[in-house]
Amino acid sequence: MKIAVRLDDITPDMDWERFYKFKSLLDQYQVKPLIGVVPDNRDENLVRKESRGPEDFWAYIKELEKEGWVMAMHGFRHIYTTDRGGIFPLNNFSEFAGVPYERQREMLAAGKGMLEEKGIQTDIFMAPAHSYDGNTLKALKDTGFWALTDGFGDYPYRFQGLTFYPISFQLGRTFKKKKGYSTMVVHTGTVSEKDLERYKGYFENKNVQWISYKEYLRQPPEERHFPGRWKEFLMAKGKYLLVKLRQ
Repeated sequence: MKIAVRLDDITPDMDWERFYKFKSLLDQYQVKPLIGVVPDNRDENLVRKESRGPEDFWAYIKELEKEGWVMAMHGFRHIYTTDRGGIFPLNNFSEFAGVPYERQREMLAAGKGMLEEKGIQTDIFMAPAHSYDGNTLKALKDTGFWALTDGFGDYPYRFQGLTFYPISFQLGRTFKKKKGYSTMVVHTGTVSEKDLERYKGYFENKNVQWISYKEYLRQPPEERHFPGRWKEFLMAKGKYLLVKLRQ
């Protein structure tokens, strides 16, 4: 199994100590991830004011890009404004799902413009809380995006004119597969020392080939139609309900 890594919630005021520790682990195992940069973060849950990051956040992000890291736009302001799970309902809240098309288009265009002003060019989208709807997909295409880091499956797939790069449904199950591709999702802002040891074990797993996100992007997508998306919807909803029951 070939697995790439994505890092969510990258902002100028995030927990940099935890980020740097996880980056050291990635550097040790030579894994180049996808990172989701929030263009205009307004989510106080992501802010760690006491954590000291680079003097120039945007210059640092561009340096990561030169190292081979791939950039994605992680929403707009990372503020959840609806209680919708959308068409990939891993959660029951969203920044985008349930929002009218025109507003979604405005948010996407504004976020993309903000990144471009800072010298960050990307046409890959990472939805906060993994939640988006049909209007999101239409708005993404209309604002120049072509890919999303989400969905379930063993290979990238095409749906409604966009390419999806699936994430792992369950890492333990993913590690046991003999072939295919997937993504391990990491929120560095919540990674503890114990978690770092666990991730180190993952990177040393002999059954897994850890790849750069650029390699993942080079894989040709399969076509996926509505039956496949319906199955994916049920898997996401089932995982959401299971997590709720465990809580």
